[in-house]
Amino acid sequence: MNMEYLNDNGTEIAVISGDEKIITDAQPALDLAMSVKYETGASNIVIDKAAVCEEFFVLSTGLAGEILQKFINYHIRLVIYGDYTGYTSKPLKDFIYESNKGKNFFFVAAKEEGIQKLTETQ
Repeated sequence: MNMEYLNDNGTEIAVISGDEKIITDAQPALDLAMSVKYETGASNIVIDKAAVCEEFFVLSTGLAGEILQKFINYHIRLVIYGDYTGYTSKPLKDFIYESNKGKNFFFVAAKEEGIQKLTETQ
């Protein structure tokens, strides 16, 4: 796992990349959030969709809700960037749409778009 620290207009952001699945269930997600806070002080995370397990995107598993609730409890904002065109689930599309209207969780196509979302909604 690689962690890059950015400070964009006063918004501290950790950009996470790597070839391995980092978010596989709630505990690794929470470990990631706490590592980011400890190592960088940032409470904003941008991560590649490839580092998130597919179960996250199957809403019936409850994994997305569990992880996002933990992030809310610890005041962590999250952007997952990648290609979402392959998903056909209406509930998932609605979830992504509603998340993108908020201030805490975003699903975008590109890393730069995610960084911009975090700085605009701070």
